[in-house]
Amino acid sequence: MMMHSGHGIWGGSTLMTVALVMFGALLITAALLCVRYLISLPGTGSAAVAEASRAERLLAERYSRGEIDDEEYRQKLTLLRQHS
Repeated sequence: MMMHSGHGIWGGSTLMTVALVMFGALLITAALLCVRYLISLPGTGSAAVAEASRAERLLAERYSRGEIDDEEYRQKLTLLRQHS
């Protein structure tokens, strides 16, 4: 009877190590792609927040200069916050 040295049909631990490293790389790549997709959705990320705060700042400046009245300021501010 022949004795096997524990390598089996996969060629030993080398092939198993390569397979585990590739699987790990696949998992990391999938996680990074998911995060990148979620950040790129409309209304998310720092660019959308910066744009919303800039719009509110401009609206506040117009209000302080007297270009718009209280009612128009509140309406536009409500619209800005609904869409951001």
